Order: sequence, then structure tokens, then C-alpha cells
Amino acid sequence: MGRWNITQVSDFILMGLTDSGEIRLALFTLFLLMYLITVLGNAGMMLIICLDLQLHTPMYFFLIHLSFLDLSFSTAVTPKALDTLLTSNRCISYLNCFLQMNCFVFVGVTECVLLSSMAYDHCAAICKPLHYPAIMSTRRCCSLVFGSFLIGLMDTFVNMLCMSKLHFCDSTVTYHFFCDAPPVLALSCTDTHGIEIIISICAGSTLVVSLITISVSYVSILSTILKITSTSGKQKAFSTCASPLLSVTIFYGTMIFTYVKPSKFYSLGKDQVVSVFYSIVIPMLNPLIYSLRNKEVKNALSRVLQKRKSSKQLN
Repeated sequence: MGRWNITQVSDFILMGLTDSGEIRLALFTLFLLMYLITVLGNAGMMLIICLDLQLHTPMYFFLIHLSFLDLSFSTAVTPKALDTLLTSNRCISYLNCFLQMNCFVFVGVTECVLLSSMAYDHCAAICKPLHYPAIMSTRRCCSLVFGSFLIGLMDTFVNMLCMSKLHFCDSTVTYHFFCDAPPVLALSCTDTHGIEIIISICAGSTLVVSLITISVSYVSILSTILKITSTSGKQKAFSTCASPLLSVTIFYGTMIFTYVKPSKFYSLGKDQVVSVFYSIVIPMLNPLIYSLRNKEVKNALSRVLQKRKSSKQLN
């Protein structure tokens, strides 16, 4: 425990998004609503996929893990943000701060890699439909998910080692609504240049490799779609790809903006707003994006509800 320098500080002060009482109440209401939608959407998605055998395919195997990560992503941040907005309790213990930060890193990195795996799966399904069962075998799907979590653990371990070397001498007031790496690094009286380079390399390499995989996959998908002769077929395919691509673009764009830069470029207002998108908004949008425009999920929900209704009538 000595490596964590816990004797130096007992807690951090999270200043949150605003000091205005009216704005804080409005944000509390908005964040609470978004968190409830996130929990219900992602938990519901996981439940439907588990209960309906027709959804036991590679695409939904990845989607159930994405829902789990989105739920974890939001849960790591939102409850404390809600507490701060409602009660003005801005203190968070040193240990809880670093647990929150590393949980956030683990889920974020894992989701980045998982999204690239989902793009690869999507590409295989559209570009090589006849070979799809062989390409996306059960073993390969499990390997891709396991690899996503393994890379997440490795990046988190590196982040823990780097953050354990920080010393905090004067201020522990962070102008953010959760414990994130850039504002915490800005508080440290330790020379963080080397730590920033290591974190940027780890975060940057994961983001760039994942983004390249996604870009190549979607270029291949678009190339295949353009070869479709039917106009309605093209429109349907473009419509199917547009929403996930928008979600991925927002997620990766905000992540790169926040983490692939030195802490001296940390901007209080801009970084907080961007953080809201990838920590609260995206986890809420993903289940909506992948379910509302998906007939298979809607049909599965109908089947699950019908089975439940039939079992009640029999009882």
C-alpha cells in the first residue's frame, strides 16, 4: 500500500461541472434519467440475448459483452456524479478515486478493442457471407472477446503502476466530475512527463490499432454495399451501417481528444463536456442504436414477452 502514497492525501475534491444550484439540479435530473435508460437498456439487451436462442450468434455474442461494458462504464462514473450534484458531497477517498480511475481505464480500453472485433464480425458477415460461419467460429469469437479483456487488463496494470508513482503535495482539488487520468496528473507535484508518455503510448496504440481495424472493416463494407445493384438494398445496408458507425465515431473521437495529448493541454470546460459524451451518453445510446433499428432484437423481445404471457396463463 505504500507504493500508492496513501499517507500523503486522504481524499480528493471533485468540483463537478458547475457551482450553480439550479444547473446542478437540472444536470442531476438529466444524468439520472440517462443512467436509468442506460441500466434498463443494457440490462434488457443482455437479458433478451440470454433468453432467446435465435440470438445466440456471433453478432449478439459480442453485443452482450458490449452491453456489459457500457453498463460498467456508466456505473463507474455516474453514481458518484449524481451524489456530488445532489448532496454537494465532493469528497472521494484516495483509494476510491484510483479504483474508479482504473475501472474506467479497464472498461474503456476493453470496449475499444471489442468494438474493433464487432466491426470485423460485421465485415465478415457482409463481405463474405458464405464463409462467415467458418470465419467467425465459436473459438474465434471467444478468443476475440478474451483478447479484448486481456488488453484492457494489461493497459489498466500499466496505468496503476504509473499512477502509483504520483505524489500530491499541495492541492487535491480536481475540476472534474470523476477521477480521470488527465486532471489527476495535473494535480501531481511529481514530474509527470515520463508517465504521460507511457500512458499516451498505451492509450494511443490501442485507440489507433482499433480505429484502423474499424476503418478498414467499414471501407470493405461500403465497397461491398456499392456493388449492390438494388437501390432499396443499398439504402437498407447504408441505414444499417450508419448508426453504429456514428456511435463508434463519437466514442473514438472523444477518447482521442481526451487521452492522446499531454496534460498541459488539458482544458477544464472542453474536457468535461467531452467526458460526458463517452462516459454517460454513449453507454446510453448503444443499446438504443443496436436494438431500435434491429428487427431481430424486436422479434426476440416479442417472443420473450409472449412466452412470459403464455406461462402466466398456464399458471
